[in-house]
Amino acid sequence: MVFFELLSRLSPFVIGAGVALLLAASLEDVATRLISNKIPLALACCGVLARSSDGTLEAALLMACGLFFLALLGWRAGALGGGDVKTLAAASLLVPPVKVPYLLFAVVLAGGGVALLYLVLSRTLPPPSPLSAVSRRSLPRRILRIENWRLHRRPSLPYATAITIGTIFTLFR
Repeated sequence: MVFFELLSRLSPFVIGAGVALLLAASLEDVATRLISNKIPLALACCGVLARSSDGTLEAALLMACGLFFLALLGWRAGALGGGDVKTLAAASLLVPPVKVPYLLFAVVLAGGGVALLYLVLSRTLPPPSPLSAVSRRSLPRRILRIENWRLHRRPSLPYATAITIGTIFTLFR
């Protein structure tokens, strides 16, 4: 009993840590188009703690497994990366199980927004100059320059950004 009472008091901090991990996944995905396995694992741990505090852990785990296999179909079709699949399933543990359909809807809408942003930017930004001078710039400027280079090559999207936006929207809705 004391353990669950402590968990319920810590729940806002656990959710905050989960949001911070989602932001880290977004930044890593934008910078490298990869998400290290540590982030979804830590995110899943935050979700398990959050769902343990409100007694919905079993339902949340079932929803996360179902969502994982659904996202795995997207990976097989080439629409999602492996890190996106793991991050989406782990993020679903942060929200109550009854909100997972809203999470999916919010992530899809955010993904459309990210795709639209990339489409607009690829048509409005001038093509980048050669990347040889990139190393002398600060990290944010290097990332922006490389992202501009990617825009003009029609790359994959950093979908962890959409997952982050959708999850934050669902959490605070």
